[in-house]
Amino acid sequence: MRPRSGYTLPVFACAGAIAALLWLKHRKPTLSVSVDLIEPAQTVDIPIEQVSGIREGEALAITRSDPGDNLDLTRNTPIWSLVELSEGAGEQIIIKGGEGIGQIVDASGEAAIYAYARRLLRENLERLLEPGQKIEVTIALPEGRTLGLRTSNAAFGVVDGLSLLGTTGISQPLSAAGHLDASLEELRAKVREFSQFPMPNAQYPTLVFCVGENGLDLARQLTIAPERLLKTANWLGPMLVEAGLQGVKAILLFGYHGKLIKLAGGIFHTHHHLADGRLEILTAHCAGVGLPTPVLQRVLKSATAEDALKYLRELDAKSGSNWVNLVYGAIAQAIDKRSQGYIRTHSEREVCVGSVLFDRDRHIFITSQIGSALLSQLC
Repeated sequence: MRPRSGYTLPVFACAGAIAALLWLKHRKPTLSVSVDLIEPAQTVDIPIEQVSGIREGEALAITRSDPGDNLDLTRNTPIWSLVELSEGAGEQIIIKGGEGIGQIVDASGEAAIYAYARRLLRENLERLLEPGQKIEVTIALPEGRTLGLRTSNAAFGVVDGLSLLGTTGISQPLSAAGHLDASLEELRAKVREFSQFPMPNAQYPTLVFCVGENGLDLARQLTIAPERLLKTANWLGPMLVEAGLQGVKAILLFGYHGKLIKLAGGIFHTHHHLADGRLEILTAHCAGVGLPTPVLQRVLKSATAEDALKYLRELDAKSGSNWVNLVYGAIAQAIDKRSQGYIRTHSEREVCVGSVLFDRDRHIFITSQIGSALLSQLC
């Protein structure tokens, strides 16, 4: 059975805001509201758990996250939408982040409510407002601060909570077991597509495994042909083996260093529910290139892989050393070697694998030797 999709956090935040606004306008509770997802172009009904007036001109609605068949830590978490309705001049819709909504470090603490979420709220709410009316919407995630500590948000510059992130209202079950079959079929379809248009051996068929949405977006910015791009979740091992079985000649692994580093340690299912070991793998490679014991201890005690990278960069800046390139160059080479060996072991096929690693700012900072060669062909 194909895994069930759900909805992203912005959809539930928007549904709550609609319910609260409707209460203010009609003084009637509602069991569900219709939300225009915009992306994709469809309207869905979202259940409302509670809605009530707080004081004159102010109402609160509560929804609960349903991400579908996904290993998503926000499942069933409450989303509060507080709406204050008034009249007069000024901006018609103001959107704020309350408790549990993360803050963007690089934007001076701005609430981590991103473009799609803001567009979703504005377009759905402005339809319900009459001329001269204006609202202030505050979204809160009571469990967000605690849940945020269990994510990699801090590595991407979001602290003290969760983000209202995404480019679509649909939450695809990327980490559910049933999604693996769909991903494998997408891989096979791409290979079939290439087989209809033979290309030189150096380029046929080379695929780019983009680990997560950040990897896919960055690969697109580099103008890599869309037909070569395949967004992968955490099922890298089975995907690599299937690529070998399907006759893929080369694979470029394109992802955040905090994910791909697991492959250097032989971990080919990268979801943190199953295995981590990132700092241990990084520390081992630091030792391998000769970093002293105090540095190794500091790296191992880092809160995140991104913090460890930041520390090594600071070390290079102070001493004029080149540890980041040495350490991560060794890691990228290990990713390539381990991946090629994994494919060989489980498929008896030889596949050329290269890797590209980027940091939390989505800046590519290490490319393996094979990765550089593949990237030059693909861009």
